[in-house]
Amino acid sequence: MFTSCFKDEPLNAECDIEAVYFHLDEPLGTFYQLGDTLQTVMSDDNDIVFNVRREPAVDLSSLEPQLVLTEGASVKSAAKAGDEATGAVRWRYVIGSQDGQWSRTYNVSLVPTARTVQDTVHYDFENFELEAREHKYYIWHDELADGTFGNNWATGNAGYRMSMGNSPADQYPSVPLADGYDGYGVRLTTLSTGPFGVMANMRLAAGNFFLGRFDVGSALTDAMKATCMGIPFDRKPLKLQGYYKYTPGKVYQDKDAKPVEGKTDAADIYAVFYRNAETVTTADGKTETRQVMLHGEDTKTNPNIVAIAQVAYVKPTTEWTLFDVTFDYTGDVDPDVLLSRGYNLAIVFSSSVDGNHFQGAIGSQLCIDKVSVVCEKEE
Repeated sequence: MFTSCFKDEPLNAECDIEAVYFHLDEPLGTFYQLGDTLQTVMSDDNDIVFNVRREPAVDLSSLEPQLVLTEGASVKSAAKAGDEATGAVRWRYVIGSQDGQWSRTYNVSLVPTARTVQDTVHYDFENFELEAREHKYYIWHDELADGTFGNNWATGNAGYRMSMGNSPADQYPSVPLADGYDGYGVRLTTLSTGPFGVMANMRLAAGNFFLGRFDVGSALTDAMKATCMGIPFDRKPLKLQGYYKYTPGKVYQDKDAKPVEGKTDAADIYAVFYRNAETVTTADGKTETRQVMLHGEDTKTNPNIVAIAQVAYVKPTTEWTLFDVTFDYTGDVDPDVLLSRGYNLAIVFSSSVDGNHFQGAIGSQLCIDKVSVVCEKEE
């Protein structure tokens, strides 16, 4: 009697939504941009929000999200609810793994989005929590105009978890700061990534905090692509303001962890306003519109950028200090494109200016609070 020497492959334990999309015959009657109908879901994201026009062309309750799941995963339960006050429609899904041992809950929402009416958009950092999946590190939410909370702020904490996963949540690069300028602020610290970082040749992690998303799936294979910087913004920004404290670490090191004599670390504070779609010609001569997202390698150089506000020198200080910088425009803003959320705004803070190249000084610390974007007044 013969027995096989091959074992059956174990059933998959993953229970994730990898992407969500909506199919409509005329999507631009409901969504602002064609690309808005699809979202790739980050590994630590449980709330997937689609912003739609304030007066969509279709009844939102007639739409159904299309889910792309990890191999073998299935929908164990689904519930839908509408919000009469805001017009939003929300779905709650419980996704089960192929092996039946794990489940995860997701919320998918279609939210009619009102135009930004404030001439100054304020960001404070009072709303934060431990990420829902493993409670390893902090994530932040900003309060939206309708009173709900968005997931617009991102950090590289998910990437740091891969190298230093046993660290307490308050010892990650980006953490809440109880004694901010007014209430809670954010503390960003450049930290060693330990033995794993040495093997990956990514020996330090700067504390970062930015409008956008962090794609942990790219953190090891293409670290520059992991930071997806920018969110749709429908007003013309004029100034970036806020408060900071900064202390550089003692020893600046290069990517190989070798000290660089005479070099002092520096923080980075800036904002970028850019067109979030471009028309390209394909190899077969056709034209198509593609989404534009800034990443670590082109946040200040991408040709779709129309304005940058940069703090030229983040002076070291132990006292809360105001920064107030003006957006320098190199291109015109199309009012119709602006109204259709065709521009993105990225605001970026880093405890080490060269942290995206894994260079800086371990211990460099940037604290921020009460950030504002002053916009052009409209009649």
